[in-house]
Amino acid sequence: MSTASAGTAASASSRGKSVLAAVWPPLAFGVGILAVWEAAVAAFDIKPFTLPAPTAIWSAFIERFDDVFEQTMVTGTNALIGLLVGLLFGVVMSLVTVRFRLLEELLTPLAVALNAVPIVVIVPILNNMLFGTTSQVPRRLMVALIVFFVVFVNVSKGLRQVSATHLELMRSYAASSTDILLKVRVPNAMSYLFTALRIAAPLAVITAFVAEYFGGVQNGLATGVRNSLNGSKDVTWAYVIGASALGLTFYLISIGLERVQWGRHAARAAGQQ
Repeated sequence: MSTASAGTAASASSRGKSVLAAVWPPLAFGVGILAVWEAAVAAFDIKPFTLPAPTAIWSAFIERFDDVFEQTMVTGTNALIGLLVGLLFGVVMSLVTVRFRLLEELLTPLAVALNAVPIVVIVPILNNMLFGTTSQVPRRLMVALIVFFVVFVNVSKGLRQVSATHLELMRSYAASSTDILLKVRVPNAMSYLFTALRIAAPLAVITAFVAEYFGGVQNGLATGVRNSLNGSKDVTWAYVIGASALGLTFYLISIGLERVQWGRHAARAAGQQ
């Protein structure tokens, strides 16, 4: 075996061990919680309509898998569209406000005030006054508004918090504002963007879920939860499993995108040496 092959094998083994070290503690903790939950339900004879056992919840999830999956797709689509719209709008407005300071002073307080309004207040207004109860637009718009605030605040911070030395160096070369933006501010803001994405991705699912719960079209995971509350609680928890899996998927995808980006950046930097 060549030295290069041995190094590659050692690197792969090291990555495998690091992944295992990161995964097994939360996995073991989760299994422990489920075991205690199952034992408590059996030991204290807790009724299913109060708190069903994990095994009963899993059985309900398997039995209703097709419907849970269908509703997960509805919620996931709303969350994804809202996430992309909010992400795009947040980045664009961050770039605009870093160029025009007056616009930032006007927009930032408005964004903060809008974010302070509870979702349960805005969604009924959008449903009843603007789009009607047969449209998915209010849910997606609500997600976009929440995501916009997270992205706008973080990316704006990244665009502005650049090294004074870097700015002075660029100006000494007579760089234009556009050159400074593209070569200094935007690269500096990338880490802030991915931080915002890690926060916004699961938050988009939560917002879509809450928006579904408080009216609109009768579909989505939250609608399934609401409609099953007066029946079997294990069915309710089955929809909760779908929501949890969806939120985790969004979060893992955001982490994956970040790692791909920084991997390319590292490879590009190594190639320039």
